[in-house]
Amino acid sequence: MALKKPKEVPKIPKAREKTIDKLKKAIPKKKKEEIEFNCKIYFYYDSVSKKQKYRFQLETLKIFSALNYKISTQSRKEKNEIDISVLGLSAQNDYLVQAQPATAEIDFEDLFGEYTLNIIKQDGSINSAILNFNIFKKEIELVKEFLPQKKNNGKFCTFEIDKSMFSFSSEFV
Repeated sequence: MALKKPKEVPKIPKAREKTIDKLKKAIPKKKKEEIEFNCKIYFYYDSVSKKQKYRFQLETLKIFSALNYKISTQSRKEKNEIDISVLGLSAQNDYLVQAQPATAEIDFEDLFGEYTLNIIKQDGSINSAILNFNIFKKEIELVKEFLPQKKNNGKFCTFEIDKSMFSFSSEFV
C-alpha cells in the first residue's frame, strides 16, 4: 500500500527560546545560595582586529576533568547597562582534555563611564555590579556589587577586576 503524498508541509513547533527580557522577568525557585561563577573584567587588545576591547570572562568555580566545557552566553549592551545571560554549558571537541573550569569570554568596545553589569541565569536569578570604565587612566573600577530586588534572588556570581590580564595597544602604552 503506497503512502499518501502530503498536501502541505507539517509545521514543526519551535522550541521556546528565552530572551534576556524574559529571563529578567522570570521568578527563580527558592534554593540554597551557592557561588557558581566568577566574572573577571579587564582590558583586552585584540591583535587580529587591532582594536582595544573590554573583556568579561565568566568562569565556573567547578573544575571539569572529563571534558573541556565552554559556557554558552547571550549578551547585549543598552545605554548604561550590560546584560549577560548564561544559557548553559557545551562540550568542546578537543583531543587534549585538561582539568579546568568552563569559561566564556564576552568582548565589548567603546565603554566609557559607569555601567551596570547584570549576570542572568536561566532560572531568572540576577547578580549585578556597577563598574566605572576609563581607558585614558587605564582603569576599571568595581563601584558596587548588589542583588537586584527580586523574589527568591540569590547570590551566585562574584565580580573582580583582573589587572594581571590587562593588555593594551601600543597607542595606549
